[in-house]
Amino acid sequence: MRIAIGSTNPVKCSASRAVLSRLDADAEFVCLDVPSGVPKQPWGDAETRTGALNRARGALEATGADLGVGLEGGVLETEFGLMTNAWCVLVDRSGRIGVGGNACALLPDAVAEQVRAGEELGTAMDRLARQANTKQRNGAIGILTNNLETRQSAYEMIIRLALAPFQNPAWYPVKAGPNGAGLHYAGEKR
Repeated sequence: MRIAIGSTNPVKCSASRAVLSRLDADAEFVCLDVPSGVPKQPWGDAETRTGALNRARGALEATGADLGVGLEGGVLETEFGLMTNAWCVLVDRSGRIGVGGNACALLPDAVAEQVRAGEELGTAMDRLARQANTKQRNGAIGILTNNLETRQSAYEMIIRLALAPFQNPAWYPVKAGPNGAGLHYAGEKR
């Protein structure tokens, strides 16, 4: 099985390998940079899911792999304040789609203010933690929880959740879309 991951971020690649290699020990993994089609800092669940879907489809199309993996992290405004969010979309060549999420953690006010002002979450977290490139390591979740949870472990969880339609395909039949390319995500612009 060939699995294409729509990112070169080492955390996203490692999380995908950790989970999906358990399904096929001989799987070949390809990490490649594909456009998410959403802003650099996705805002809200719908925009973050759309980025994950675009990454999964882009990786699948660019490589002809058996499975495309899209992981996208964003932020979400809630009644408690600004929170992290993350989504995974898996797409196979038959058009089957699996979706899993959401890794939410409340952001400190100082970080939330910077993100609301247009700063990317990773940059704001780098400043708070006085570290560089935290989004390619333990991420906001790791920093905020003192590594009780990390960006990678959160991504591993949502990948496992996205596997539900692939683990139980009889319960999730592939629905052909108007172009025969499989189910379309409800929030997708056509």
